[in-house]
Amino acid sequence: MTAGPRGRLIASTIATVQEHGVHAAALSELLKRSNASKNSLYQHFPAGKSELVETTSRIVARLVESHVAKSADSLTTAESVESWLDELFSFWRKPLETSGYREGSFMMAAALDELDPAVQAVAGEAFKDWISRLAAGLINAGVGPDSAESIASLLLSVIEGVIVQSRATKSTRAFDDARTHLATVLRANGVSDRP
Repeated sequence: MTAGPRGRLIASTIATVQEHGVHAAALSELLKRSNASKNSLYQHFPAGKSELVETTSRIVARLVESHVAKSADSLTTAESVESWLDELFSFWRKPLETSGYREGSFMMAAALDELDPAVQAVAGEAFKDWISRLAAGLINAGVGPDSAESIASLLLSVIEGVIVQSRATKSTRAFDDARTHLATVLRANGVSDRP
């Protein structure tokens, strides 16, 4: 993805927005990080930064969807609820740790971008899709259909909150706490460990 200017612009947008949010991701910083010119930006994204961020939001939504789908499908075969939660969380936890707690949630930053309704709408759709996919996996693992969507929503809300808390405290302890208590919620709603 990062070979040409378009790919570099998208990669730099992901990193910059994760670190600073949408509005603090200045166009000059995006161009500098991507080693791309303004001409390249407008060649690939004629509407400028807003189109770049919207396109990047769609790409990030698909990347996270892929991880969520894989995690949802693996719940029925996971050794334990805790190991499944660790795998689900790893997508967000590892980048936090390796970046020195600088990389936050791209989609949270997009969701908070009230000045660009198109970007915020992409985030809203992404969260709906992820919740739906997680809910399907929870149902397959034994959670009742009436509870699955709300538990899936809770899982994603906890993940987003844990990311913020981990960045602020420079610690992943919140992930461990979340794993402990979410495992209890999942077991109480029909998910069991595999022998």
